[in-house]
Amino acid sequence: MSELSPPGLSFPDLMQAFPAARAPLNGIEKAAIVVRLLLAQGQAISLHALPENLQAALAAQFSRMAPVRRTTVASVADEFLRELESIGLLFPPDQAGVARLLGSQISDTVADQLRRADLRDDSDPWQRLSALDPAVLLPLIEAEAVEVAAVALSKVPVSKAAEILSRMPGDRARRIAYAVSQTSSVRPDTVDRIGRTLAAQLDTVVELAFETDPVERVGAILNFSPAATRDEVLAGLEQADAGFADQVRRAIFTFTHIATRIDARDIPKIVRAVDQTAMIAALAGAKDADAVSAEYILANMSQRMSASLREEMAALTKLTLKQAEAAQGAVVAAIRELETAGELFLIAAEEEDA
Repeated sequence: MSELSPPGLSFPDLMQAFPAARAPLNGIEKAAIVVRLLLAQGQAISLHALPENLQAALAAQFSRMAPVRRTTVASVADEFLRELESIGLLFPPDQAGVARLLGSQISDTVADQLRRADLRDDSDPWQRLSALDPAVLLPLIEAEAVEVAAVALSKVPVSKAAEILSRMPGDRARRIAYAVSQTSSVRPDTVDRIGRTLAAQLDTVVELAFETDPVERVGAILNFSPAATRDEVLAGLEQADAGFADQVRRAIFTFTHIATRIDARDIPKIVRAVDQTAMIAALAGAKDADAVSAEYILANMSQRMSASLREEMAALTKLTLKQAEAAQGAVVAAIRELETAGELFLIAAEEEDA
């Protein structure tokens, strides 16, 4: 009997090839036959473009397939070709493909939204959530049930989870901490669904044109404006909106504020961060309230350096107001850079300083 068997087929294979009655092929069986035929011919097939559930179903069907007659293969292939020939138009299977197809026909903003939506569909939502600042995550997690919050804190980095937990009311923080201990039995698909739900909430937040609020923006502009311009603008704001003007005053940090809002121990850092020529000009040009800050700087460095700078200041006889303000602006800019880098912290403005 083995002499009559086609190469590669065992006797049990032959028995499967001649069932008493064969039911009509369904869609997944026909797909398996087409894929097997293409693979046998050495064709490359991009099955990874299919959803994972369809890939898994097709793979499972392969293991259930019995040997297929040549006439059946030919019939299925012919049906497949007819279906292909009947197709008039094809559309992209994903948002990124849509963006590529439409190209210049849509705005850059819409194209970017399509690409980001497609990326969110395929990517791990917890990667996106874990990259967020705790201040952004906190309101999302606070709005969820204790059990959901426990899953979220279990997935984000430990340092961020600790910061978020520390900002919550004590009772809720304790209940969430206990719930974390009960998360070992949570199914992976549930964790993924929670992540996607939280990530989707981020997309409902209206995208703002500016990262900072108006108070900070106006304050930052006035920080580097000439004193006369700053005073004139603040006076105008006072008349239009006294409350807003008061907030802007608190956001402003100028050379004058160094004496009251900079820790004496941070003065050497500032001196090192500022070009010496600019520092000399800033100190030499300090008048009235600015003179207090100039003395504060000189008093909080080594006596030798202070004496050297005073000599340089005395020799600087031709210094215009514009030059002095520019130099003081350079000192303020250096302080802001050190603050942003976390190397120093500004002392909060007192109420009466407004």
